[in-house]
Amino acid sequence: MPEILVYANYGRNPPPPAIPAPTNAYAGKGLMSYLPQRHLSAEKQDLIARFGKRHPERILPGSVLQVTNAQAPTTFTGVLISIRRRGADTSFVLRNVVQRTGVEVQYFPASPHLKAIKLFYLRDSAEKMTSISRGLRA
Repeated sequence: MPEILVYANYGRNPPPPAIPAPTNAYAGKGLMSYLPQRHLSAEKQDLIARFGKRHPERILPGSVLQVTNAQAPTTFTGVLISIRRRGADTSFVLRNVVQRTGVEVQYFPASPHLKAIKLFYLRDSAEKMTSISRGLRA
């Protein structure tokens, strides 16, 4: 008689590791400042900080960014039209014209699907805009 395999335990995820919560979290104090620091890497925290208002090398709306996704090796280049600053839930919207159709894509810097963000030029240097846009069209 053939051996019967039981696959019931193979599809289960292991329980998450026990992470001690700060003592203030039990009282409901300081929980929101604790969560983003605990779950985001230092690289992602620095990327989110670059979209903030106080960072010395901040990225401003009007800048041209190229975003690379990790899952599908695709890149999207567009003009940064808006930034939504919400801590770990920060997002930004890029706009570009693809085949005579306006395309707007929203990205979350804290997402694990985001591989890289390349800054082509800052908004303050308008003389670079014409050379960059001419190079992107070719």
